Amino acid sequence: MNFDLIVVGGGLAGAALAVALRRSHLRVAVVEANAPQLPAGWDQRVYAYSPASIRFLDELGVWPHLERERLQAVAEMRVSGDAGGALRFSAYDCGLPELAWIGESNRIHRELWESLKRQHNVALFCPASPASLELLGDGVSLGLQDGRVLRARLVVGADGRDSWVRRQAGINASVSAYGERGVVANFDCAAPHRATAFQWFRDDGILAWLPLPGNRMSMVWSAPDEEAECLLALDEEAFCDRVAAAGGHALGALGLITPRAAFPLRMMRVESMVKERVALIGDAAHAIHPLSGHGINLGFQDAKALAEILATAPTWRDIGELAVLRAYARARAEEPFLMQYLTHGLNRLFGQQNPVLSALRNTGMNLTGHLPVLTNALTRYAVNGRF
Repeated sequence: MNFDLIVVGGGLAGAALAVALRRSHLRVAVVEANAPQLPAGWDQRVYAYSPASIRFLDELGVWPHLERERLQAVAEMRVSGDAGGALRFSAYDCGLPELAWIGESNRIHRELWESLKRQHNVALFCPASPASLELLGDGVSLGLQDGRVLRARLVVGADGRDSWVRRQAGINASVSAYGERGVVANFDCAAPHRATAFQWFRDDGILAWLPLPGNRMSMVWSAPDEEAECLLALDEEAFCDRVAAAGGHALGALGLITPRAAFPLRMMRVESMVKERVALIGDAAHAIHPLSGHGINLGFQDAKALAEILATAPTWRDIGELAVLRAYARARAEEPFLMQYLTHGLNRLFGQQNPVLSALRNTGMNLTGHLPVLTNALTRYAVNGRF
């Protein structure tokens, strides 16, 4: 079976790339092991979608179809240091309608998938898993575990941070493990959040509360492995009490509405996002600490940039040529690099239990908070990917 490109991985980034190519002349194959399913209640996987990502999803026709009662705008973010430092980011102060939208992963994933199923130039192979990859002079050959063989000019790895495509293509990745796990859960709250997100840099990790519709919030606690084990071992009531106390009871008493989950944290950089016949997007191309809440937004912007380059290439052009793919690599060189090292640096800075460093970092937070031009610039970069 012949295509122009094969996308391995039909998650958020991979599905968004294929949908973004809906008006192009390109024939697209999407290979995915599992189609998205909606749980009975709330999804554990909750993301903060930047305004730039919302614009992209709107262009794809996905955003208008999402249930508004499952989405929450963020009007303000309050960040607290470990020794009195504080920062406040306000959408109103920056002239923005909101800083971000908080929503469940599976709701957006399902809408992207529904678009793919209706798309005339997309063939979905699901459930399916890749078994072999050959990079040829004039294309690629992808063998599936069920024996089918797909051929194309280009293969796109959108298959996560442990990317099979990346390994098969021989693209090296450097991994820095943090010795931490992200503990996630969703809660009912006794007090209203007033569209405010909270983040605390603590001795026992970085705690973030993201507002959900109604009196609900989603938590990510990036905790050292030992601390994460303790959090997971607590009974439900003790866990809720521990989380409420860690946030200074800012939202009153908490009640658990999803099971707890945890995942290891690490930074991952690849030697290149492209090589002849291969491009990487999303977590296959970069993994960052979740303290910025920016990971999924990087993936969406990867998909947007690659789709624009592929869709505008002349019909006679071989889209798998390195000359074409380097344009994508250049377009995505800055934002992932800056976000990776900003989050990595903050994690290391606040991870040092040193009184002198503690005083310096908290003083720096307070000074930044008193410079509106700087806080507004940081806010605009976070929401738009540029100053």
